[in-house]
Amino acid sequence: MKNIFLGVLILYTLSACSEKKPIVQTVTAPSLPVININSTSALTISEYPASIQGAVNVEIRPQISGNLEKVFVDEGVYVNKGQSLFKINDLPFRAQLNSAIASLHAAESAAINAQLEVDKLSPLVQNKVVSEYQLKTAQANYKTALANIAQAKAIVNTAEINLGYTLIKAPVSGFIGRLPKKQGSLVSSADIEALTQLSDVHEVHVYFSLGESDFIAFKSQYEGFSISDKIKNLPPVSLILPDNSVYSEKGRIDMIDGQFDKNTGAIALRATFPNTKGLLRSGNTGKVNLSVQHENALLIPQEATIEIQDKIFVFTVDKSNKVSKQPITIAGKSGTNYLVKEGIKDGNRIVFKGFENLQEGTIIAPENTDKEVAKN
Repeated sequence: MKNIFLGVLILYTLSACSEKKPIVQTVTAPSLPVININSTSALTISEYPASIQGAVNVEIRPQISGNLEKVFVDEGVYVNKGQSLFKINDLPFRAQLNSAIASLHAAESAAINAQLEVDKLSPLVQNKVVSEYQLKTAQANYKTALANIAQAKAIVNTAEINLGYTLIKAPVSGFIGRLPKKQGSLVSSADIEALTQLSDVHEVHVYFSLGESDFIAFKSQYEGFSISDKIKNLPPVSLILPDNSVYSEKGRIDMIDGQFDKNTGAIALRATFPNTKGLLRSGNTGKVNLSVQHENALLIPQEATIEIQDKIFVFTVDKSNKVSKQPITIAGKSGTNYLVKEGIKDGNRIVFKGFENLQEGTIIAPENTDKEVAKN
């Protein structure tokens, strides 16, 4: 009976299993928006680190040695051209001037005596009372006296100049820098450190550099046979301040260096910006925004890219709708778009959105999208 029961149970189980249908899993291709890449013209904005200097930066140094008697200005103040800045004790120099003046008077007196001697001997020689030799000697002494007068005048002029150096005035209008020397300090023209720096910043010079390839592209798009001609046709440039705000005034490029730096392989350019409000100072830093026109450029939206370990990728779609993660090289930015230098070609298709979890080789169902790459 046991055997019969087991046999019936086995037959029932086999019959039940044979009645189950196989489970078939179907995978639906993800539907993702795809855009076509077509070449077009584009205006890219490139940023270049820049340093700012005043139109005139002057080191104020003493021309003479002495004790700093007075300091008429404070650090950071604005001064006008000709305004007094420092006063060096002038007593030793006044004494030198007085001594030089006294020597001049003595030389003038000696010249008068020599002239009198010549006047006295001249008629005597004519009457042959004295020899002509004595007259020539007197005339030579008179010339020597005149030379002594000239020398004494030069010494007086030098003493007057040195006395004038005791009062140091501003050679240009601008802002005073730090004042390392205080009242009572001993100063000298041989000091390594200047008394202060004076910066004229009614306009500022902004210096930045271009690499060789950037410079070639930069100068090739502007008219003119010479660099001077091209400079005249350059558009205004913008200055980005350290807080990423845009400086309110536009500047113009007015100088291109005559040669490349052999160490950096870059060439320096200078843009001049007005600074009527005094916002910019010497030593500031920033970035210069430089626009470059590109023909037959490939533009893709930044949102259609993904950045992995400092590299930028897009997901290209081939004819069979298979996706492939493709690294690209960026040549610049145009608005919210990237200008692609290498990695994709004209006519390629890329996934626009929804590629965060895509795997290499995935088949997708492309969606038609009206997305167009914005042009600047």
